[in-house]
Amino acid sequence: MTLTASASALTLTACGAVDGIGGSDGTATPKKGDDITVGLLLPDKDTARFEAFDHPIFKKEVASLTHGKGTVDYANAEASQAGQSRQFQEMVSKKVDIIVVDALDSRAIAPDIRKAKAAGIPVIAYDRLAQGPIDAYVSHDNELVGEVQGRAILEALGSKAATSQVVMMNGDPADPNTGKFKEGALSELKDKVRIAKAYDTAKWSPDVAKANMRKAIQALGLGDIAAVYSANDGMAGAAIEALKEAGATRIPPVTGQDANLDAVQRVISGEQYMTVYKPFLEEATNAAEMAVYKVQGHDIQFDALTRDTVNSPTTKKIPAALVPVVSLTRKNIKDTVIADGVYTVKQLCTPKYASDCAAIGLK
Repeated sequence: MTLTASASALTLTACGAVDGIGGSDGTATPKKGDDITVGLLLPDKDTARFEAFDHPIFKKEVASLTHGKGTVDYANAEASQAGQSRQFQEMVSKKVDIIVVDALDSRAIAPDIRKAKAAGIPVIAYDRLAQGPIDAYVSHDNELVGEVQGRAILEALGSKAATSQVVMMNGDPADPNTGKFKEGALSELKDKVRIAKAYDTAKWSPDVAKANMRKAIQALGLGDIAAVYSANDGMAGAAIEALKEAGATRIPPVTGQDANLDAVQRVISGEQYMTVYKPFLEEATNAAEMAVYKVQGHDIQFDALTRDTVNSPTTKKIPAALVPVVSLTRKNIKDTVIADGVYTVKQLCTPKYASDCAAIGLK
């Protein structure tokens, strides 16, 4: 995996805020040195990107910014809210310098965040907007993610959209991003297609999504499902499996999100219509930079990253960094995940996908 310099770093260079330099006289006094501990809490292992990209990119950037002296205390909740709460409290007990958390349940995590704040430990919400007194938020424009997915379905259905039945596989209701994805998708799909069935998916579980897809097939009939809106790649794969098991010889357009390796391969083969590529490098790099700058008191660098603001149900005007997203299809694989060093052609074009890769010029 090739890790290149983030766009945010270039922005900071343009602002003259590099290597702790800031203020009217070009100097800044860090609150702490490089010997810091950053807590990183990720939610699950079903979403392949967290273990494969987010964690290693984050860890590498913290090491780079602290000249190898800073460490990352990492834990993955493996889809257990109780487990994530326990991990969070352990980090507070160990007195880490800052916690970056991708909350499984944005509401349930709030008491833990309040405990961290009471202990003087800043908290940055990562990928999902947590409730409670967080100091910053780094993610993507999540409503735009849904819009991109919705537009892809309309593009795939073309002139048949108005009479087409679409099944919606939404994410976990406890995840605040789910509502944004859904809102964005419906802003494109409402009154333009028939939403025949819609399901929420507890903990983004592929098993739950597969069971729901089977219900939809039974209720609507295999041949009458024109497209499947799936909020992420794990559920997309499960929906495609259910369609195949039901006897589908042609898979209708299915959306996804996260650009998982298997999902990109399904896009190459034509089984999955698209996935939303959210540049992991920029998001994880931004989060690491924000965490280090916050602990070290480099306010100018921190402010340069958090040019947006968002509101949660408990906190208003949260400083935020929102990373753009891209609709990944067969047409732009080379210009997205390959160009960014996320995957190599060799990783994508295994013998199973060799002919499909050749057909779209991947070699």
